[in-house]
Amino acid sequence: MSTNNNTTEKNGSFFQDNQKSIAFIIGGILVLILLYIGYQKLYLAPRAETAADAMYKAEEYALIDSLQKKAIDGDGSFLGFKEIADEYSNTKSANIANAYLGGLYLRQGNFQEAIKYLQKYSDTGSEILDPLVTGMVGDAYSESHDYKKAADLYKKAASKASNSYTTPLFLKKLGLVQEQLNEYKSAEESYTRIRNDFPESQEAATIDAVIARVQAKQ
Repeated sequence: MSTNNNTTEKNGSFFQDNQKSIAFIIGGILVLILLYIGYQKLYLAPRAETAADAMYKAEEYALIDSLQKKAIDGDGSFLGFKEIADEYSNTKSANIANAYLGGLYLRQGNFQEAIKYLQKYSDTGSEILDPLVTGMVGDAYSESHDYKKAADLYKKAASKASNSYTTPLFLKKLGLVQEQLNEYKSAEESYTRIRNDFPESQEAATIDAVIARVQAKQ
C-alpha cells in the first residue's frame, strides 16, 4: 500500500512540477489548432458539397465549451460530427469530422472514444494536421497511463513532418513520457534534439534546465 502511495505522490509531483510545460491534457488547445490550422489546410482540397454544408454548424458548436455535446451529436436540426463521419464516410469532411470527434472527446477526458475516432483519421499530407492527430492519440494513451504506447505515438508524430511547431512539441512530450518510464538517457536525447534542431521553438526556451534535470537522474 505504501509503495502505491509513494508512486502516486511521485507522479503527482511530476505533473505539478511541469504543469506549465506539459500538455498531457491539451484541453481546448489542440481542438482549436484543428479548427484554425488543420481546417485551413484540409479544406483547401475538394470535398463533398453536402457533407461540407453539414459541417459548418458542428464547427461553430465545437468552439463553445458548453455546446460540445451538440457538436458531437447534433441538435436535431443540424448534424453533429458523429453522424457526419458515419453518413458521409470516405469524404474529406468525414475524415476531418473524425479528427474533431477525437479532439473533443480528448477535451472531455473520454480517452477511449478519443482514440477510437482519431485512429479513423486518414493522413492527408498536411504537415501540421497529420502530426497533431497522431500526437493526440499519444495524449489519450498518456492520460490512460500507457506511457509506452504514448512514447511510440509521440515518436511517430515528431517524425511525420519536420517543422518548428509540431516536431519540438512532440519531442518534448516524448521526453516527458520517457522520464515517466525512467528512460532518462532517451529523454535527454529527445530534449537535446529540440535544443539543437529547433532552437527558436517555444519548447527550446527552457530546454537547458530540462536537460540538466534528466542528466541528474542518470
